[in-house]
Amino acid sequence: MIKYMGTRKSDEGSVIYIFLINGLQKEVRESALKQHPGCYEALPATAKARISANRAWLQKL
Repeated sequence: MIKYMGTRKSDEGSVIYIFLINGLQKEVRESALKQHPGCYEALPATAKARISANRAWLQKL
């Protein structure tokens, strides 16, 4: 079971997503979402939109 709990900012200013995975709290960086199956799907639509906007911005560099 994966449940999205929220986000927080790291000391560097990056966003860290907080999940409950099988009853344990797990903090996942945006770049590591692919390493945790099911976490991206558990995100709300607003977080997914923010991630796709960040990826689009990075592709322009």
